[in-house]
Amino acid sequence: MKRIGFLTSGGDCQSLNATMRGVAKTLYENCKDVEIYGILEGYKGLIYGNYRKMEPIDFTGILTEGGTIIGTSRQPFKKMRTPDENGLDKVEAMKSNYKKWKLDCLVILGGNGTHKTANLLREEGCNVVTLPKTIDNDIWGTDMTFGFQSAVNIATNAIDCIHTTAASHGRVFIVEVMGHKVGWLTLHAGIAGGADIILLPEIPYDIKSVVKALEKRTKEGKRFSILAVAEGAISKEEAALSKKELKAKRKNSPYPSISYQIGKEIEEYTGQEVRITVPGHTQRGGEPCPYDRVLSTRLGAAAGRLILDKKYGYMVGMCDGETVPVPLEEVAGKLKMVDPDTPMIQEAKDLGICFGD
Repeated sequence: MKRIGFLTSGGDCQSLNATMRGVAKTLYENCKDVEIYGILEGYKGLIYGNYRKMEPIDFTGILTEGGTIIGTSRQPFKKMRTPDENGLDKVEAMKSNYKKWKLDCLVILGGNGTHKTANLLREEGCNVVTLPKTIDNDIWGTDMTFGFQSAVNIATNAIDCIHTTAASHGRVFIVEVMGHKVGWLTLHAGIAGGADIILLPEIPYDIKSVVKALEKRTKEGKRFSILAVAEGAISKEEAALSKKELKAKRKNSPYPSISYQIGKEIEEYTGQEVRITVPGHTQRGGEPCPYDRVLSTRLGAAAGRLILDKKYGYMVGMCDGETVPVPLEEVAGKLKMVDPDTPMIQEAKDLGICFGD
């Protein structure tokens, strides 16, 4: 008998269900006696003992379903060693429930914070296999995370839809794309959507460079411009601040987000009308695109095989088109950032796209 726990943690995204399906179908198909338990609402369920036994029928018809059928929550890694309001030791509680449920392995689907806690559990003696979930594509050790391409499609569609209204009214439009720390989603959606200016967290911008690019388009007779701005975009002045100073500045800002600040500055410099569009959580929602369905199925199947072979302590990544086991201790705590010198950035600049630097 194999007893396997499934846990999805952090922000939801497309293909969580598809990935769990890939793991489950592999286990059911290749193991005569297996039980799967869904741990409800992420690490919160593991801490407080909330779970339900799942049956093969639970994994039928969910390939195209977004979200997560077992729920999720955010449990910050930095607070995992801090007792809850009742004095409960969260780490000990997770280990206790893992043992009480007699799990052979815990399958954890999540992003960077999730992987830090997963590695902590590995260090505490739990058998863990993880899968790289995030629309940000910022997990170290994998070329691609599931959820990313689906989010790119949605963000790109938002930019596509803006084109006609921007052209009709001759305005500057800013489309704010998700991504606090990394800009992969904004970079891909910006290029795919034909944005004229792309602002990323990894490349601090100079508002004067942005204005210069807009004025150049105006002189060339182009009636509108579109900016794809990551929600974590940062100016060169802000980049010189300490984390504490930047946090205080953003907290006291009169603007709802960085895009509104940039929009106001553009209006003051150029006199052009600026409109802001924030697709927000739509980028996490809806059904997974075909690419993500294939990616998730492959990653899930590879995770199932690791469990069958009793190879624990790995994240399943995708490298050069192949699924690979990556030691969890190498993944935890690392971010895969956009390199400002990457060929993709230079190619975009060769097209005339401005990055504000």
